[in-house]
Amino acid sequence: MEDLLARARQCLQHAAHIAVLSGAGISAESGVPTFRDAQTGLWARFRPEELATEDAFRRHPERVWDWYAERRASLAAVQPNAGHLALAEFERRHPGRLTVITQNVDGLHQRAGSQGVLALHGSLAEDRWLDPCALHRQGACDVARAEPGRPPRCPQCGNPVRPAVIWFGEMLPEDALRQAEQAASRCDVMLVVGTAGAVYPAAGLAHQARAVGAQVIIVNPHPSELDELAHLRLAGSAAQVLPRLLDF
Repeated sequence: MEDLLARARQCLQHAAHIAVLSGAGISAESGVPTFRDAQTGLWARFRPEELATEDAFRRHPERVWDWYAERRASLAAVQPNAGHLALAEFERRHPGRLTVITQNVDGLHQRAGSQGVLALHGSLAEDRWLDPCALHRQGACDVARAEPGRPPRCPQCGNPVRPAVIWFGEMLPEDALRQAEQAASRCDVMLVVGTAGAVYPAAGLAHQARAVGAQVIIVNPHPSELDELAHLRLAGSAAQVLPRLLDF
């Protein structure tokens, strides 16, 4: 491991730009349950498509809203771990050299201090209107003014509020994906942290970086579907590896 760390650190030291692709593994170290781990207790009898699709929300808005409310509550006591903090501290020491791209919706990178995080799957802490509405586009009704409920609704037109996450079957945010693809295309090193590499198009960013000649470094205690792309693989958790890897 010491030899691998030294080689990986050397790659990073010579990189003009580093792109980081993070997944559920880095947040699991803070105690954030993965999507499927959150389907316990009352929620264990539901399939993902019964809790995380637009169709499910339209059919059972109260059920879906309550599940997301429970997920939000579970994050209240969670704090960024040493992996999140190492990335944010590196960014402060080396401005302009690092772009964090995350599949996570928990906001822990942002809370750790990382700036300009590209959250490909949205934010669990934020809300948005379910349907487009001319009233809302004109700024006449802000989502924060929705009437309380399960879910809250617009007091004027009844449009429900939904979590600002990307549900199954939905497109990723166009601007965030475009910026992530740009970062992958110009990086010298792609640091893949805590992701199984099974969800696309996010996992495709590692392929894109490798195709343009970037060094791909994977930090994960478990095998991933991106391992064959890696120039270096550091078998350890983000909280253990990143503080040592980024200490320059």
